[in-house]
Amino acid sequence: MAVARRRIETKTVGKTLAHDSAALHVQGSATYVDDMREPEGLLHVYPGFAKEGALGAITALDLEAVRSASGVVAVLTAADIPGVNDCAPVFGGDPILADGRIMFHGQVVFAVVAQSREAARRAARLARIEIAKEQPAVTVEDALAMGTRDVGEPYAFHRRDAAKAIAAAPHRIEESFRVGGQEHFYLEGQVSMAVPEEHGAVTVHCSTQHPSEVQHLVAHMLHLPAAMVTTECRRMGGAFGGKESQAAQWACLAALAAHVTRRPAKCRLDRDEDMIMTGKRHDFRVDYTAGFDKAGRLLGVDVDLLSRCGYSADLSNAICDRAMFHADNAYFYPAARIATRRLRTHTVSNTAFRGFGGPQGMVFAERMMEAIAIRVGADPLDVRKINLYTDKRGVTPYGMKVEDNIALAVIEQLEASSDYRARRKDIAAFNAANGVLRKGISLTPVKFGISFTLTHLNQAGALVHVYTDGSVHLNHGGTEMGQGLYTKVAQVVAEEFGIDASCVRITATTTGKVPNTSATAASSGADLNGMAAKQAAATIKARMVEFAARQWKVPKSRIRFEDGQVLIGNRSIAFGDLARQAHIARISLSSTGYYATPKINWDRAKAKGRPFFYFAYGAACSEVTIDTLTGEMRVDRADILHDVGRSLNPGLDIGQVEGGFVQGMGWLTMEELVYDAQGRLRTHAPSTYKIPCASDVPADLRVKLFESRGNKEDTIYRSKAVGEPPLMLGIAVWTAVFDAIASLKPGRIPALDAPATPEAILKAVKGMRA
Repeated sequence: MAVARRRIETKTVGKTLAHDSAALHVQGSATYVDDMREPEGLLHVYPGFAKEGALGAITALDLEAVRSASGVVAVLTAADIPGVNDCAPVFGGDPILADGRIMFHGQVVFAVVAQSREAARRAARLARIEIAKEQPAVTVEDALAMGTRDVGEPYAFHRRDAAKAIAAAPHRIEESFRVGGQEHFYLEGQVSMAVPEEHGAVTVHCSTQHPSEVQHLVAHMLHLPAAMVTTECRRMGGAFGGKESQAAQWACLAALAAHVTRRPAKCRLDRDEDMIMTGKRHDFRVDYTAGFDKAGRLLGVDVDLLSRCGYSADLSNAICDRAMFHADNAYFYPAARIATRRLRTHTVSNTAFRGFGGPQGMVFAERMMEAIAIRVGADPLDVRKINLYTDKRGVTPYGMKVEDNIALAVIEQLEASSDYRARRKDIAAFNAANGVLRKGISLTPVKFGISFTLTHLNQAGALVHVYTDGSVHLNHGGTEMGQGLYTKVAQVVAEEFGIDASCVRITATTTGKVPNTSATAASSGADLNGMAAKQAAATIKARMVEFAARQWKVPKSRIRFEDGQVLIGNRSIAFGDLARQAHIARISLSSTGYYATPKINWDRAKAKGRPFFYFAYGAACSEVTIDTLTGEMRVDRADILHDVGRSLNPGLDIGQVEGGFVQGMGWLTMEELVYDAQGRLRTHAPSTYKIPCASDVPADLRVKLFESRGNKEDTIYRSKAVGEPPLMLGIAVWTAVFDAIASLKPGRIPALDAPATPEAILKAVKGMRA
């Protein structure tokens, strides 16, 4: 249980305030990149690719018909790039425009620059591209059979001798199953607009989670200093990781068009081509063996996580590492080997997606708990409980001590509030009386590590100005993708100055104000940027306090900022009046702020350290009904309890928990990516790729925030991250489906892959009855 912590009294932080763009969203007047007032002379960029074939050398490239098409101003190829033809985030190998060889279906070969988007789109279809087709590796099995060179080195965590522990165990289990990928399906697609400036500089308005990376890649491509490129993002219409690294290519194409033509240029992808040309969540094949005792307590675990990465590294190494970090979820493995292969396939490079590999690792852990429960004839929740981390069994396979472990407290509170035990009895009775319909229930925990595992990314900057009327300008390196980060950080600054949050003007994230920022990712946006903004505001506040103490001869200890006023001894003065007088006295009312996460370290070579500042916890209890004749599935009820420490904004946090759960449920039950043998994505539109809609949300959805004494670590107002952890609450739906199928033949483990589509459910049902 959490220890008692000093209560921090706040007036703005901790309140449910509306998202800063809520009214604009409802009115449809929030400005996204494609809504910006278009500059005079704007050109439109549209990418072209080979419609047939996924792998092979380009033997013919005829673009004459494209160049001569109506409205076309220029056609860009790799030869037009003055600098580096690469938009990779880390390791290279991601050409902006293919040069001589196609590595996956949908790889961009050329870009049309035209007077209108429609003209560019029509012209792109006139290209004649021929390639010497080779047989592509499309699946994990293809990559293994063909021996494609991995995009990263194999990597593993080891604790004791897992094979020996498993061999000596009274009970063993060995399985292989698949965890599918997922399309980001952000509402706003990939889009960038580049505007040429004086002296060859360029400003890029981009829907990106990582403005600094876009800045640097555009600068490298144009052979410019980074200071000559400014990247700006006011808001995104969703991202979910799909705009962390993969927004850069489209920004580069817009910037290249602006550079070549000296006119503004915009690149916006069509939905189908967005899905074809951009990466997804990594899909995995999971091969594991586990040994356990008669109660289901683990003695040894050996797992291989085989990841289909696509044609280049992108962010696959860090994603696969995080899958390993979370392959234990909330459970102690006395002996373990946790290994990954990062397999190269001739498909678009997979990339970041909410949870960043962690969800795939957790699906393995929860599948294993369900399977063990079937083998020993126990309630899966009891198997989960006896395997949880404890004070005596509290070190992860990678050497980090699990501190402030509230997993059991969260589970037991949800177990009681969801009436889990009584409902399981009712479900058993229902299943005994029904032949066609079957119910299942599952309660699963979440333990998710918070921090970038690449240590140097855990830093942030902010810029705060106080104007002489008391209004405040706020800028920081975090990006707003609908999650409410801007609102939370504004609340932090308002709290510091004792003013209403409406007095804080939130401004677009731009590399021109806060440089060298990290991506808004790893659930760290509020942790990092909130602390940086608080530090900037505190610096200004300290100057104002010192001025007021000197001006009115009052000790600093008797000066308070509260409700828009500054209480100076027995005197009260409006915050704006103090700002004006401080300015007259030549006191600086502007400051930067900086924050770097403490305590964290990670030695990857030794596979030891503390990669995470802390863990966020949660639990979900889901009940489902399946139709064993059709494979159809319905989520009847979901109960969720989630830990956010002391919430910065409970309304926004509950929204993130609800949205994350539904997105996770969609990934594991209906979102199926289908590639043909030639590596072409066949599910590349809403007509063929199903995401959850309003009718898929459980009619009975009960969401609560865990009443916490606050984060043990010194985070911003003792809050905890909320962006990614809730997605893994959706695992409870998949394991509930597993439980429903398992009821058909007690003692047999269902062969259920993810996603549990009707086809997958029906296949597993038939396997149970065979």
